[in-house]
Amino acid sequence: MLTVNMLEAKTSLSRLVESVELGREREIIIARNGRPAARLVSMGVAGPKLQRIGVAKGLFEVPESIDAHNAEIAGLFLGGMPS
Repeated sequence: MLTVNMLEAKTSLSRLVESVELGREREIIIARNGRPAARLVSMGVAGPKLQRIGVAKGLFEVPESIDAHNAEIAGLFLGGMPS
């Protein structure tokens, strides 16, 4: 990941866009006063998917006993030993 300052980004925007278009750089971070301010990525790069909840709906069944061991599992997370 390449990071460039704002002045360099302004003077070489065409070169930077070409770099992400051709895949030479996956993304370029543009910094203002040394702090990341923007990310330049190719339009072909998929961003995070907005819809995640419900993607497995109908693909499996949750058994009625799903919560039967909650106390034991909570104990394990709190440092308890399995019985």
